[in-house]
Amino acid sequence: MAVTNNVTRFLDARKVKYAAHELPAEKLGALEAAQVLGAPAEQVFKTIVTKRERGKPVLAVIPGPRVVDLKALAAFLGEKKMHLPTEREAEQLTGLQAGGISPLALINKGFQVVIDSAAQGFEEIFVSGGQRGLNIRLGVADLAALVNAKFGDVSREG
Repeated sequence: MAVTNNVTRFLDARKVKYAAHELPAEKLGALEAAQVLGAPAEQVFKTIVTKRERGKPVLAVIPGPRVVDLKALAAFLGEKKMHLPTEREAEQLTGLQAGGISPLALINKGFQVVIDSAAQGFEEIFVSGGQRGLNIRLGVADLAALVNAKFGDVSREG
């Protein structure tokens, strides 16, 4: 039985082509998720919650093996500085569990989304499905359009 949640219902309602992949329910990092999915780690993206000095947090969607480059993200957004909240703060800000934070689950919640430009090298990428244990593979252009994202070079080697 495929997992159904608000994200899959939203994608179905919009007639967006996607594939839902169930993973173990414990918190997996993007690299572990890639192994379970049998996908290249660079194609499995993670959503990192970042905070600006004032205003709504920003979701940085970056390749699994990389880390968010806060200076590059700040420059891209025209901000002085960006900060990483603690995992607990990220959960409080989004209302989602770490390991299940997804831009698709936060549509219309006022979060700005920046997808690392590395995504543009793929037709499809994997992102969290809005809960632990669910990953969604969908077209990069569809994801960007749905979450009103901008593309930018916002990650670096870990």
